[in-house]
Amino acid sequence: MEVAVLPMTVPCIALTAGLIVFVTAWCLVLIKRNITTTPPCNKADARLPPGSRGLPIIGETLAFFARSPSLDLHAFFERRRRRTNIILEDLIVSLDPDVNNFVFQHEGKLFQMWYPDSAMKIIGADSIVTTLGSLYKHIRNLVLRFFGLENLREALLHEVQKTAQASLLSWLNQPSIEFKEAVSSMIFSVTAKKIISYDSATSDGKMWKHYDAFTRGLLSFPLCIPGTAFYKCIQGRKNVMKMLKELLDERRTKAGGCPESIDFIDVLVDELKEEKPAMNESTALDLVFLLLFTSFETTASAITVVLTFLTNNPKALQELTEEHEHIQKRKADPNSEITWEEYKSMKFTSHIIHEALRLANIAPGMFRKATEDVQIKGFSIPKGSKIMICPSAIHLDPVVYKDPNIFNPWRWKDIAELVGSASRDFMAFGGGLRLCVGADFAKLQMSIFLHCLVTKYSWKAIKGGTMVLSPVLLFPEGFHIQLLPKA
Repeated sequence: MEVAVLPMTVPCIALTAGLIVFVTAWCLVLIKRNITTTPPCNKADARLPPGSRGLPIIGETLAFFARSPSLDLHAFFERRRRRTNIILEDLIVSLDPDVNNFVFQHEGKLFQMWYPDSAMKIIGADSIVTTLGSLYKHIRNLVLRFFGLENLREALLHEVQKTAQASLLSWLNQPSIEFKEAVSSMIFSVTAKKIISYDSATSDGKMWKHYDAFTRGLLSFPLCIPGTAFYKCIQGRKNVMKMLKELLDERRTKAGGCPESIDFIDVLVDELKEEKPAMNESTALDLVFLLLFTSFETTASAITVVLTFLTNNPKALQELTEEHEHIQKRKADPNSEITWEEYKSMKFTSHIIHEALRLANIAPGMFRKATEDVQIKGFSIPKGSKIMICPSAIHLDPVVYKDPNIFNPWRWKDIAELVGSASRDFMAFGGGLRLCVGADFAKLQMSIFLHCLVTKYSWKAIKGGTMVLSPVLLFPEGFHIQLLPKA
């Protein structure tokens, strides 16, 4: 059983928003005062997972956040398969697939979601990530009304393709673009339209700028004084929340209301008008804020990872291009939109996406809390213990994936159909009851963007593209490309 105990507090969002991990842990250095220990176990003969606590207070925090120069399993997880200490609060870190699977299978019974108070200050105290049971299922169903398979097929497929084509065309005459930033803006325009009827063509861009400030500050030292990046992060959140509150109030005061729900805000207005609403206004606003953020940030990172790998793998790029050119050649009208059947036929594109997500491990961990004393594989997990499931330990396991550190999308030809969005050996979109609600939407956006890109354009890397783990995925120099018309 490969389990470590790390006294720390590190959040993870259900929609794979792993960036918040970094800032939350560092927040606790400033705001916590008392060291907490592993909750007592009722069994006298309990055998806790082994390990050390490291230095007083900070434990092995510096090792955990040390920057790794590659996408190999982070050195912290590679070296420490034992009990250790990071910032004040016990956390069992599981690198064992059996333990991971057990936790997911018993979610809602023996385990539940867990987030520290400091994380809630960043993502919202009433966020969906703290909801449990029937309320979580209700909110998930509301989200799926807009981002589930039916709406993907009927509306979002068209909107994603239209936006991708327009964005690529706008990048064409620029000597260089920072790819992740450009893709983030592109995706925001799609999701924000469905959620709040945001129109990028007529908008003054203020909301996107506030979100951009929020995102940049997440990876900064949490010193909340004017002028610092973290202060701008907090201000960015406040400004977005203010705009969302004004929008919600405006919809509420419309005479007679809307004849039918046209975006997600309208659905929430209808919810809040119920005699006994399932959620309050604060929960609704935090939900909208988080949906907007996670939808563009994590998907933009994933697309950037894919393009980085393709830039360095001409064979994979050639096969990907051939797949999409074949789709184009079969069309009666080559300029017609992609159909749902054509999207579902993009098998090698799916292999590329799975492999990129497996290697990059955009979300470094998933977090749960034991609600009962648990016995597993000879160890005791006391009630109240926090648990971090580490996907990269599985994704880079040579027993599961041959030559795991090599980008090899062809490996998925035999296993992709069995994997879907999540399995015991593939957790890029989470697992258990909290499987990412936006997984299908994210894969559709990546696939359609790649189609629009490789059928009409080529690109040249200008600078950057280096990926590091700290332990979240970072592009220290960005990834700057020049987009070129296809010869």
